Amino acid sequence: MRRRLTVAMTLVVVGALVLAGLFTLIITVRNTRVQTRDALADQARALASTVAADARTGTGATNPEARLRVLLRVLKGPLGLDGAAVLVVTAGGGFADLLNPNQAATIPSGLDAAALHPAQLLAGDTVEGTRRTLVWAAAPFTIPATAANALRGLATGPGDSAVTEAVILTRSPPTGLAAGGPWFVVASVAVIALTLLVADRLGRRIVRPLEATRQVTERIAGGDLDARVPPPGRSDPELTALAVSVNSMAESLARAQGTERQFLMSVSHELRTPLTSIMGFAEAIADGATDDTPRAAEVIASEARRLQRLVADLLELAKVGARQFSLDLRPLEVGELVATVTDGFGPTAAELGLALSRTGVAGPATDGGFDEGPVMARADPERLAQIIANLLENALAFAHSTVVVGAHGDGGIPVIWVTDDGPGIPTAELGAVFQPLYTSGRHPSRHVGSGLGLSIVAELVAAMGGSVRAESPCGPQGGTRMVVVLPPGQAPPARHSGAPAPVR
Repeated sequence: MRRRLTVAMTLVVVGALVLAGLFTLIITVRNTRVQTRDALADQARALASTVAADARTGTGATNPEARLRVLLRVLKGPLGLDGAAVLVVTAGGGFADLLNPNQAATIPSGLDAAALHPAQLLAGDTVEGTRRTLVWAAAPFTIPATAANALRGLATGPGDSAVTEAVILTRSPPTGLAAGGPWFVVASVAVIALTLLVADRLGRRIVRPLEATRQVTERIAGGDLDARVPPPGRSDPELTALAVSVNSMAESLARAQGTERQFLMSVSHELRTPLTSIMGFAEAIADGATDDTPRAAEVIASEARRLQRLVADLLELAKVGARQFSLDLRPLEVGELVATVTDGFGPTAAELGLALSRTGVAGPATDGGFDEGPVMARADPERLAQIIANLLENALAFAHSTVVVGAHGDGGIPVIWVTDDGPGIPTAELGAVFQPLYTSGRHPSRHVGSGLGLSIVAELVAAMGGSVRAESPCGPQGGTRMVVVLPPGQAPPARHSGAPAPVR
């Protein structure tokens, strides 16, 4: 990866240099052509003005054009001209040579008569332009027709007494490569060398932490959950964040593995206890070692039902955790459901010698208190009944003498709670009681349920958009309160007598 990064950065820099060089060359050539064209136009106008003044005043010779040609041959080198000419602009829109009027005029190489626009020259305008790498300028001037006998017949008109001539100059401006090209190459080589050095160091800085991270992730994938990515130090924040994320993932996997191991151990223990009883009593019956066969059969049946409930709850927990179930969410009156489920546990509580009461729910309160009005929630009736039943089983397993169930509306938010007067839960363990088969310092005084009820409660409440928490202590002797908060629901609209209920 470091090599690819170095090559990529070098190619980017080389591409940037090429583009910058081309752009600079194009701008330079364009500006050079404009400047050369303006300079040629100024030089042509200056020469034309000088010759026209000489012709009018009679200074020098009677043929000022010949003098101008000599001057151009002298100045061609110093001015850097590619070509120069002094030609007569004829009335027909062409050009003629004053010294050789019977021969075709020789226009500087790279130009033709159309490019020089004879009509504009006859009108007294300077003509300038570019063609590929050639720049030209033509400046007109007039001289008397009597300046030389050779001018006869070349005048712009039959009655004209003056002839229009033009000074034509051409030049190929330099592109700048001759002077700046070598320096550009030297600078480019230096920049590319510096880029290679920087790219190599940057590649090492980036690739080294990534390689270390890759090695750690391979160790984690191989089962070494204690592997950690070393801190990158002063590296980029992104690499530091990556190291922190990988380490956090490893810690989470380690915790999950520990939780899974503890869960399996707890399930093994829960399965072993009833199996031991079943096997012991079954062997006693088979060996004739028991006199109370009906009692032994009753214990076997009881422990078998306990195993059946544990297996059913394990399957239910797996289904709930994988969200492989559907919810029929609808507005319902919480108090009525709490009362129904609580009354169903009355015989079990009486058999265990516990006082089970309810308050704040529909119907007369069993604790002598006053009930509230309807408490509406949006929930699945069957799943909510399962939640209340699991909370009651948990409370009956730990209570010393009393279990109280209640429901009320807290500012329009439906709340269900189950309180027991058991030993309570240590503060540090309040957030962990909803884990499957969680074991703590407190032990149930009786076996009720499978030990997975609170885990199922937490999953179902979360699926319905609510929350559940444990509060302890909630009394002078300890005690625990399980509180479920549900999404509020609206009360169903009142119906006229005989009107059918809405179909859901």
